[in-house]
Amino acid sequence: MASDASHMLEAALEQMDDIIAGSKAAAEYTNGLFELGSPGSAGPLQVLQLVEDLRLALELQPREEERNTLRAQVPSSTAHMLMDWLDMDRGSDRGSVNLRSPVNNESYQERLVRLEGDKEFLVLQVSVLTDQVEAQGEKIRDLESSLEEHHHKLNSTEEMLQQELLSRNSLETQKLDLMDEVSYLKLKLVGMDEKQNHNDSSKDQQNKGLLQELRLLKSKVDVLEGEKLQYERKLKATKVKNKIKLKKMIRRTQSGTLQREDLEPGEFKRGGLRATASPRLARTGETLTSVWDLKTPFSKWTPEQVCCWLEESGLDQYVILAQHWANSGQTLLSASPQDLEKEMGIKNPLHRKKLQLALKSFSTKTTEKSSELDHIWVTRWLDDIGLPQYKGQFHEGRVDGRMIQYLTVNDLLFLKVTSQLHHLSVKCAIHVLHVNKFNPNCLKRRPGDENKTSPSEVVQWSNHRVMEWLRSVDLAEYAPNLRGSGVHGGLIILEPRFNSDTLAMLLNIPPQKTLLRRHLATNFNMLVGSQAQQEKREFMESLGYAPLSTTAKVRPKKLGFSNFGHLRKKRCDESTDYICPLEAAQVQAVLNGAHRPYSGFRGLSPILDRDPDRRQQVGPNS
Repeated sequence: MASDASHMLEAALEQMDDIIAGSKAAAEYTNGLFELGSPGSAGPLQVLQLVEDLRLALELQPREEERNTLRAQVPSSTAHMLMDWLDMDRGSDRGSVNLRSPVNNESYQERLVRLEGDKEFLVLQVSVLTDQVEAQGEKIRDLESSLEEHHHKLNSTEEMLQQELLSRNSLETQKLDLMDEVSYLKLKLVGMDEKQNHNDSSKDQQNKGLLQELRLLKSKVDVLEGEKLQYERKLKATKVKNKIKLKKMIRRTQSGTLQREDLEPGEFKRGGLRATASPRLARTGETLTSVWDLKTPFSKWTPEQVCCWLEESGLDQYVILAQHWANSGQTLLSASPQDLEKEMGIKNPLHRKKLQLALKSFSTKTTEKSSELDHIWVTRWLDDIGLPQYKGQFHEGRVDGRMIQYLTVNDLLFLKVTSQLHHLSVKCAIHVLHVNKFNPNCLKRRPGDENKTSPSEVVQWSNHRVMEWLRSVDLAEYAPNLRGSGVHGGLIILEPRFNSDTLAMLLNIPPQKTLLRRHLATNFNMLVGSQAQQEKREFMESLGYAPLSTTAKVRPKKLGFSNFGHLRKKRCDESTDYICPLEAAQVQAVLNGAHRPYSGFRGLSPILDRDPDRRQQVGPNS
């Protein structure tokens, strides 16, 4: 390529020498080279073309050495001719050359005029654009004022929405209270309907029932008449005795020989005589069978007394068969579960268990506090612990306080309670009843001071009280989701796997709402306290920890081949796999105040018990 450029440069220089000397030349480019004609034939345009070609050829020589080589090869006469031609008439020629634009061959005057016109056009455009900018500025100011107006409207709308939410929360609270009352009235209505349907099943049964009631009423009247006569005799004897004592004391007072030993305890009050009345055998509202219970052993009860006791216990559907089969209370005491099923038609295992527990208390002559809680109270208790959906099954099974104390896993499965979380809820609630000596009013339903709560108070919160706490920490919109979840204070404090994540899942708070979940976790940790929080954290870090699932189901216990021989025996004795097994020593220590009832309570969860059979029956798998 360098050789081609050198040839082109040499040919261009030779042709320019011919043109300057006045010779005629013609140049034609063939195969990258110039073919020169006669010097006289070259015109001005061709000379200019040759000069441009010379410039291009020199620009194609990038290295200085090649340019020097080419310069050395130019003849001296040619170089002097070119230099003289370019230097001659420098002033006039330069003016003519420089007044032309190399681009479009126009003069600088023309170009200056054109640029002045462009300048005026640009000034006009600038003025137009300035007007447009001012118009846009006005529009922007209008938009800002309208935006501020919308901001004010939005703030007012948000205040109205907040007030609407507060009113909605209060209405929801009233709605929950009304629903509780409606459910209780429905239960009463169902019980009355059952009794009415049972009474209307047959006219013969109705006539027999009327006769039986007449006999029972007659026997009750006779007993009351006997008691009345006995009270009148005791009252007369007491009056006579008091009169005699009064006369003696008056005489001794007059003689000054009245001694302190003459005053029986409780006989004088503030200087006046008080008659000593005989204690009543039965409290106000206590049934007549309680009077019989104190006066006569259950084994010697008459069939009428046994039937009346069955009716008051909620087992009135078995009264007719019991009247024909039971000769006395001893018949029931010596009966096996098979006898109860065969002779009295008690096929419901919960009804058999209820009857057996009551008979056991008669035979052992021990009275437990749980026996004072009837099956109607249990339905209200289910509302308190957040499980109202099971009230129908519990009412049908006539589950009372004594059965709650001895409730087993199989009993809950028979009552169609299959959720693992609901098993844990029932277990923690029973433990709270144990610690509070089965006080029927131990659960707190109404809100108090939210800033002065302690874990010992939170453990006694009902489901409704937990929902009120959610409203106090600005989570009112999620509070209704706890209805039917089984969440109460005992579950929150006593179950080591129940944490803020579990509560968030039950409240249906989406995982992507991290700020809301963090707010819930902060308030949850403040609620449970540092000790329970530490125990939950240690349990979470222990080996083999599995999170608490809200959808896990409880599996029935599987019997191996070695257990088939004991199947009949286990059915007779009933299962002892209690939901909340509290040892006698532990109960006594709690009742005596030997240790705090809610601190450091371990092994509460059914799947965490040490018994391997229990772990197999109640597991974390769905």
